[in-house]
Amino acid sequence: DIKGKLFHVTHGLIEGKRKDSFPDRLKLIFDGLNIVIGEYKPDNIALEEVFYGKSVKSAIKVGEARGVAILCAAAAKIPMAEYAPTVVKRAVVGSGNAQKVQVSEMVKVILALSEVPEKYDATDALAIAICHCHRIKSIKMMI
Repeated sequence: DIKGKLFHVTHGLIEGKRKDSFPDRLKLIFDGLNIVIGEYKPDNIALEEVFYGKSVKSAIKVGEARGVAILCAAAAKIPMAEYAPTVVKRAVVGSGNAQKVQVSEMVKVILALSEVPEKYDATDALAIAICHCHRIKSIKMMI
């Protein structure tokens, strides 16, 4: 808010079905993000940087989905930031090696949620938003 205090507006997931083709799932992400951008008119968009896991194929697919999100932000002329998973964990929990359960619990506390979001993807998105808000607040304090 204007006073620099964090509050929860909403959260959700854009989920395709496994049977859908990958291009159809990317289109679902594109359409869903454009709806969210149109409805909530965010000032900023923050994403998690791609990390290289065990599967190169999965990393490429995540990268392609991120590309859709980056395109949506650019098309709407919304500034975008990216954060490494360890940076997000450090901002939310205080440790870059925090487990997902710890991140979920801290997201619940920080945003005063009645319960932990059902899916870790939602928790991760909220954690990235919290990290970005902390970063913006720190930058404004330096100016």
